[in-house]
Amino acid sequence: MKPSNATLFYIHDPMCSWCWGFKPVWQQLQAQLGSTVNIIYVVGGLAADSNQPMATGMQHALKATWQRIEQHIPGTKFNYDFWNPASNSMPRRSTYPSCRAVLAAKMQDPTLEQAMILGIQQAYYLNAKNPSNIDVLAEVAHSIGLNAEKFKQDITSPAIELLLQEQLQLARQLSSQGFPSLVISKDDKLFGIPLDYNNSAAMQQAIINVIGATK
Repeated sequence: MKPSNATLFYIHDPMCSWCWGFKPVWQQLQAQLGSTVNIIYVVGGLAADSNQPMATGMQHALKATWQRIEQHIPGTKFNYDFWNPASNSMPRRSTYPSCRAVLAAKMQDPTLEQAMILGIQQAYYLNAKNPSNIDVLAEVAHSIGLNAEKFKQDITSPAIELLLQEQLQLARQLSSQGFPSLVISKDDKLFGIPLDYNNSAAMQQAIINVIGATK
């Protein structure tokens, strides 16, 4: 199929556990689509900045969500050591830092946007590190080949904050379905793509249907 004039928006948050579960099928879908559609990542921002420890009730709720995801999406793994008080991770309900990290990585090297997202997810879900902390994010940046010092300067810069606010606004305009979401923009119209966390076929067909639709 030839490239279309459509844009597929992937609305996500690096600390969204459902986005982590969706990752394998999303990667498969991207490979199937190839260059037929322009794909743009949009960070949605699950939780604003906070230095307060996460409430115990919220911690229990998120652990339960992880368990549901493992049941719903076979093969998805989480490291529950993150919730162990002895791990010194001090969970906080704050995902904006990780969203800024993705934008700072993209600013420094646009080809490393997806690597930064994956690095944050692996640090959080597999290695029980806290991506609400700048030092963890800088460590991920360094591990994927970014200049860590420049990264730390950029992530707290007004330019990145402006980008974040623009992304949050765009995410709200595109979808109210939460994260992750897939939305196609074509001919000034928006088309939501229903998600399947275990099979890419229906999503691929839905996208092809939109792309191939006449004006």
